[in-house]
Amino acid sequence: MCFLLPSLIIFFLYRVLPLGWNVVLSFQSWSPLRPAEWIGFEHYVEMWEYDDVFWIALKNTLIFIAASPLAIAAALGIALLVNSDLKGASVYRTIVFLSYPLMAIAVGIIWRWMYDERGGIINYALRSSGLIDQPIGFLQDFDWALPSVIFAEIWQILGFYMIILLTGLQSIPQNLYEAARIDGAPAWARFFRITLPMLRPSLFLCVVVGILNSFSSFDLVYIMTNGGPGHATELLITHIYKSGFVQTKFDYAAALTVVQFALLVGLTFVANKAAGGNAGAVEQD
Repeated sequence: MCFLLPSLIIFFLYRVLPLGWNVVLSFQSWSPLRPAEWIGFEHYVEMWEYDDVFWIALKNTLIFIAASPLAIAAALGIALLVNSDLKGASVYRTIVFLSYPLMAIAVGIIWRWMYDERGGIINYALRSSGLIDQPIGFLQDFDWALPSVIFAEIWQILGFYMIILLTGLQSIPQNLYEAARIDGAPAWARFFRITLPMLRPSLFLCVVVGILNSFSSFDLVYIMTNGGPGHATELLITHIYKSGFVQTKFDYAAALTVVQFALLVGLTFVANKAAGGNAGAVEQD
């Protein structure tokens, strides 16, 4: 217990205490220039009835979360390939993973340049191949902005998912596959009856990381679009930042933070329930 005490103190000071202060502040009217005044649920009523940006940010955050399964599915496909007898698999694994250690700011700058309407490599490639006549404003167009940011986010996190799933694949006992082959099970049956059930803990970890990442993608969104155009890429985390540090409404930002934290806990709980049961069990006939 004595060895854990320093870590527990740090966790309390930098995690529990700020969260508790946010909850208290969300029920107050406060600014650095005036004393706090208890106002109850007024911030939450404002959020529910008058803050249109909150609903846009909430919807965009949920879309970010909904895109996580696509990234996980792509990472699973890559993990299956590099776990096979594919020639040069280690090289491909390294190339895919290289995107993850990059700082989000660097990733945002790289993709902002690639999406550029005038000199971006993506528009250049599309026009050179004859697929488009006019350049696409990926980050300036209301319909293209959010998918473009999500794609950049998937590109960065894909390598991390791949390593997690590859580790899970390599921990599956090979005698299970050998027994299934002897019994005449086709490849698709081995995948759905052995691989997926045994990968459930790894998949659950990827889902949780995806949820957390969707709630903390401030750097990438801020660098690429700053929530624009017209709040098309606004997330809860960017709305919290603007409310607190741009509009200096720290009390309202605290209420937004409480809502985001409650949503994060709720989604993680649902994901945990969905991944419940005998995660390591393999169905047998």
